[in-house]
Amino acid sequence: MKQTLQLKLSQHLTLTPQLQQSIRLLQLSTLELNAEVERILQENPLLEKDEGEGEDETAPSEAVVVARERLGEAEFDARGPAGDEEPEDRPLDVTQAADPSDVEDYGGGDSDWGGGAPPEDDDFYPQQAAASTLRDHLIEQLSTLNLPLRDRQIALAVIDALNDDGYLATPLEELLELFPGELGIEEDDLKIALNYVQSFDPPGVGARDCADCLRLQLKALPPQTPWRAEALKVVDGHLALLANRDFTRLKRLLHTDDAGVRGVRDLVRSLNPRPGAQFARTEANYVVPDVVVRKVRNQWVASLNEAAMPKLRLNRIYADILTRNRESSNQQLAAQLQEAKWLIRNVQQRFETILRVAQAIVDRQRRFFEHGEVAMRPMVLREIADMLDLHESTISRVTTQKYMLTPRGTYELKYFFGSHVATDSGGAASATAIRALIKQLIGAENPRAPLTDSRIAEVLGEQGILVARRTIAKYREALQIPPVNMRKSP
Repeated sequence: MKQTLQLKLSQHLTLTPQLQQSIRLLQLSTLELNAEVERILQENPLLEKDEGEGEDETAPSEAVVVARERLGEAEFDARGPAGDEEPEDRPLDVTQAADPSDVEDYGGGDSDWGGGAPPEDDDFYPQQAAASTLRDHLIEQLSTLNLPLRDRQIALAVIDALNDDGYLATPLEELLELFPGELGIEEDDLKIALNYVQSFDPPGVGARDCADCLRLQLKALPPQTPWRAEALKVVDGHLALLANRDFTRLKRLLHTDDAGVRGVRDLVRSLNPRPGAQFARTEANYVVPDVVVRKVRNQWVASLNEAAMPKLRLNRIYADILTRNRESSNQQLAAQLQEAKWLIRNVQQRFETILRVAQAIVDRQRRFFEHGEVAMRPMVLREIADMLDLHESTISRVTTQKYMLTPRGTYELKYFFGSHVATDSGGAASATAIRALIKQLIGAENPRAPLTDSRIAEVLGEQGILVARRTIAKYREALQIPPVNMRKSP
């Protein structure tokens, strides 16, 4: 085979590290972005927070200390921190990233508190006491009983077997196998221990299933409680009829009228099917809005939430050293300087893109801000992408886990996008608006004669919105609204 040289031209897309970082920062939520920035701040000494005015400059900053360690004491003193002139106090202009800003130092001062007034008492927050778990709550009640050690240990094993809802989902036969055979524990011993646990607070704990849980709570009520006996009969064998709102059969089985069925239903509804849930430890998921929408001079305007934007700048000491010594062998600091510039630019570009997309959404959905969900217009990602000359994937990244604070509440940007349904006038109605109409119609219906899905479709058709019955059923289920037979009241 003869070898030859050939010249070939081709095009391909190359993602630079800067572009990769820009794309990654764009898809992060605000909380994730702040966590990422904090991580980079710990790794890159060329980057620091812009804490604003009012810092003491008498003490050497952390950056000076680190610079001395990296460059050596003699070399650092020879170069000087920032030249002969006093540095200016100004934040970094990210449009001129080559002009770094100063370091604002902490500490110093004549006061015992480091140059300021002593902290107020309000600055010290008391630690919150640890929340009691269901297990702790039950063990505390178990300790008040005068039981032999053997019975106490069996009851403790039953408590440990309860799930987060307070149910004993493990069969007693399986629980019995966990005990060593030489202890001689029988199933009757477990039943006695379970009876002890079921007598504890909260009522219904230790139940085997939902019906057993409701039964335990009903038995804990005073005997003179209205409709208690009838409710026990329903829980013991007719709970499915109550769940399906089959009030006709319930009236016949309970030998009562509509008022009696309503009384039984209200009593059962007052019970707690998950008695252990109140002790569950749940973590709050906080949402930080990226954009705030206000009405200014009869125009809806989106603005960035300053509290959500990390304020960053370059470290003046390191940047000046690298600027004066371009031939320095310390390539690591030079690389970190470039990375810091990229991060500042990409963070600013991220929020600028979010603001552009948010304002475009506000302009397209201004009727929503005036009239609510019923005025939401259909909109897809491509509309905003074409309007802003951006790629559709960019709009998808911007609208995911980014939130908008409005006078009507806080919404994810993706909330304002949705499919459309045709109208008889040739236009289109948003799926969000149709769901809002369905919710309004069902909310205003007669509980004794609720609207069927077919009737809702007819009502919307009279308003010019052509929606099939199965589409109404899909939207109703998405709203977690039960079907007509379960909404009917006696």
